[in-house]
Amino acid sequence: MTGKTKLFISIIIASVLWFWMFSPWTSGSVSFWVCMSCSAVILTVLAFLWGGRPDLTYRRIRKMMPQIPIGIFIAFALWGIFWVGYKLSGMMFDFAGGQVDAVYGMKDGSSPAVIALLLLFLIGPAEEYFWRGYVQKTLTGSVGPTVAMVITAIIYALVHIWSFNFMLVMAALVAGSVWGLIYRLKPSLLPALVLSHALWDALVFVILPIG
Repeated sequence: MTGKTKLFISIIIASVLWFWMFSPWTSGSVSFWVCMSCSAVILTVLAFLWGGRPDLTYRRIRKMMPQIPIGIFIAFALWGIFWVGYKLSGMMFDFAGGQVDAVYGMKDGSSPAVIALLLLFLIGPAEEYFWRGYVQKTLTGSVGPTVAMVITAIIYALVHIWSFNFMLVMAALVAGSVWGLIYRLKPSLLPALVLSHALWDALVFVILPIG
C-alpha cells in the first residue's frame, strides 16, 4: 500500500472508533473509557507501523527534556483559552452549559484518579502522536504544511460530530487548531505537544474542570 492509502485507512479507522465512542447508537454498549483506551492503543499502533517509529534513545530523550516546561505552558494556556471560551459561549448560546455538562457526564461511575492516569499516560499522548505526529506530518509531505494543518484540524473536529454536541466539536476544533499551528510552525516541538495534550486532557476533565 502507498503512504496515502495507509493514511486514508487510518483516518477511516479513527472515524469508526470515534463513532463507536460517541454515537447515541453505540456509546452505551461499552464503558466510554474502555472504548477510549482501546482506541488510543489502536491509533498508536497505526501511527507506529505506518508513520515511522519514534526515536526514543537515551540521547534523544535527553534532548526532549527542555520541552517539558513548553508543554506545561501550552497546556495551561489552552486551559485558559477554554475557560474564556466557556464564559463567552454561555453568554451566546443557551445550550452551551447543558452540552458541557453532557461532556463531563462521561466521567460518571468512573474513578477520577483512573481517568486522570489514562488521559496522562495513554489517551492524550496517543491522540497527539496520531493526529499531529502521523496524520499532519504525512499530509505535510503531500499538500504542504499549511493545508495539512487545516485538514488535520478539521478532520479531528469532525470525528467528534457523532456526539451531536456542538460544544465538543468546537472544543476539538479549537484545541486541534492550536496544536496543529504549533506543529506547523515548529514540528520539532511534537514532544511538547504530546505532553501538553496529555496534561490538558487531565486538567480539563479531572484536575480543573471548566464549568
